Amino acid sequence: MIKFFQSFGYATKGLWHCIQREQNFKIEFLIGLITIIAAVALGVTAQEWMIICICIGMVLGAEMLNSAIEHLCNLVQPGPHPGIKIIKDIAAGAVLLCALMAAITGSIIFIPYIILLF
Repeated sequence: MIKFFQSFGYATKGLWHCIQREQNFKIEFLIGLITIIAAVALGVTAQEWMIICICIGMVLGAEMLNSAIEHLCNLVQPGPHPGIKIIKDIAAGAVLLCALMAAITGSIIFIPYIILLF
């Protein structure tokens, strides 16, 4: 049981590392907070909340995995290497794909609410 609770400590340290030191994570985290504030202000439905939470979690989780892959690649191969570049590019592309899908999903949810304001 102790190891189970220790794993939460390790996960929290990883999350805190990203919040403190990973620039892209900070930006995406801020966008997630702004999205949450907008959802509260606009009064989105419970179903829309679920979708928004999944999207925010997907983007932040992908960014954390991307950061972990980059750190691992830098440990394995500190200098430039074409294979490592491909790995890093693919991981970054996965984050981009998640972010684009989240932006499209957010637009589908938020645009009708915004139109009603005007």
